[in-house]
Parts: sequence; C-alpha cells; structure tokens
Amino acid sequence: MKTLTKTLGLAAVGLWAGMAQAADELTLQLKWVTQAQFAGYYVAKDKGFYDEENLDVTIKPGGPDIAPTQVIAGGGADVTVEWMPAALAAREKGLPLVNIAQPFKSSGMMLTCLKSTGIEDPQDLRGRTLGVWFFGNEFPFLSWMSQLGIPTEGGEDGVEVLKQGFNVDPLLQGQAACISTMTYNEYWQVIDAGIKPEELITFKYEDQGVATLEDGLYVLEEKLEDPAEVDKLVRFVRASMKGWKWAEDNPDAAAMIVLENDATGAQTEKHQKRMMSEIAKLTEGSDGSLDPADYERTVETLLAGGSDPVITERPEDAWTRLISDRALYSPGAW
Repeated sequence: MKTLTKTLGLAAVGLWAGMAQAADELTLQLKWVTQAQFAGYYVAKDKGFYDEENLDVTIKPGGPDIAPTQVIAGGGADVTVEWMPAALAAREKGLPLVNIAQPFKSSGMMLTCLKSTGIEDPQDLRGRTLGVWFFGNEFPFLSWMSQLGIPTEGGEDGVEVLKQGFNVDPLLQGQAACISTMTYNEYWQVIDAGIKPEELITFKYEDQGVATLEDGLYVLEEKLEDPAEVDKLVRFVRASMKGWKWAEDNPDAAAMIVLENDATGAQTEKHQKRMMSEIAKLTEGSDGSLDPADYERTVETLLAGGSDPVITERPEDAWTRLISDRALYSPGAW
C-alpha cells in the first residue's frame, strides 16, 4: 500500500509539473498571406524564441477577404498585425484596439505610375484613374488626396478611384495610370512583368509627408487589464522582436523560413529573398516600441481629411509602451 501510495504521489507530482510547464497559447492574426512581410514571427517560431518564453504561438495568415480587425473583434486572435489607419478608424467606431508594439519603423507604401502617362508630380494625378487598395488600406491614400485638395469622385479636377485587387493588373492592362504598391512586393511584380524601373515614377508616402504607421501589433483593451495576459504579451513581443532582429541580420535564411511555412506554395525563393531585403529596411531602427512622434504624424495625417477625414477626433489611449518597455528591459531581452 505504501508503495502504491508513493507511486501515485510521484505520478501526481509529475502531472502537476507537466501542467505547470504547459506553454501559454497565443494566436497571432497576420494582415496578409504568409510572406517575408511577417518574417520576424515565423523566425521566432522556427528558432524556438517563443518556446524560450513558454509560448505556444499559432500564426494565422491573412488574405484578400480577411479583415484583421474583424478577426480580433470576433475572438479569433489574441494579437493582430494591422496598419494604424485601419486600427484607429476601427477604434473610433467602437472597437477598442490598442497598439502594444511597432516593429515597423518606416512605411513601404507608394503609388507607382507609368512615365508614359506624363505624370511627373502629385498634381498631375488629376483626371487620372488610380488603383487603390481597400479593406483599410485606402485610408492613407484618401488622406493624401485630401491634403492635396484632389477630389476622389472623378472628374477633370479629381481622380477616379479604381478598387484595386491585390495585384498589378490595372497598370499592366492599361486600366489605371498608377497603382498602389509596396516597396517590398507589388513594385517588383511590375518589374518582373517586364517594365523597366526607368519607365516608372513612384511616389513614396514617406516622401510625401503622409506616411502612416504600418504593421503594428494590436490587442483589445481588455487584455491589458489582466496581469496574466500582460505577462504573456510581454513575452510574445520580446520573442517576436528577437525574431525580427534575427531576420534583419539573416535575410536570406529568414526568407527560406517563410517559404517553409507557406502552405500554399505560391511564393518563390527569388521574390521572398528580395522582399526580405526590403522589409529589413522598414524594421531597421525599431526596438519594438512605438515612437510618439511617428504616432502623432499618423494621427495628424488621418485627421487632415477635410470634409471626410479618416478619423474625426484625436484618439485617446490608442497605444501603450507598457508591453514593449517591459519586453525590452526585462531580463533576457534580445
């Protein structure tokens, strides 16, 4: 009996230890499909950085019909990758999103035009058809046009907005004079289609003074009211930033990790390696914490919408450095 009792006791201790060791689950919703734009998270998972933080992270790819804000609102994710314009617009409509970290320091968004159209500066956009992404990606464009005083309802003095799919077909097929592109993705699709760089003119949102923050990490406010959730988020951000810095230092290897996680098989090694080299330029200089000056620039851009601004009031409590500061300065920080 003593032996049986001792055996059962040891088993119970072992079971309790196993339960205590169980990793905390966390689901991350990406803004788009599996690609180098999200390399830091795939690297953190592949290299065991999340394991080191006792986290079991599920990474959910996005897509053309997936709105990250809707996913997190419905409880389908704990953290989402989102652009700040979409996040702030959703917050003003009642979804209490909070930015907890900002891995991307710079914006990669730009408008790419054919020089043959005669466009040389932004005012030449009047009277043209422009390809614009929606699902929240239209907000920076609308703010830019508003600041330029260019209507977006068409006409000789305005621009005709073509709801652009996530491809470059409108430019290649002559449906639009300019299209939305990212420095790390669609621009190179245009080049790969046979159009030479010297045949294009690009307007980077950074250069136009209307760049808004992209690819931040967002949670619902309620997460920040629970000490256990805060601790989990600190560990997640710390491991994720470790992944991002590893990806910056090892871009080709990071691209290959992304490819290994692409269940669709749609990505190519050439494109992902090129994308990762461009992404590294956007994450460079970020330690994961949001720069208040970058936040203010984004807010001012979104408020400057004339009669139809992206947001109508200055947001309150839309970001915090509670998580990123603890992640950065805690023992074991990258």
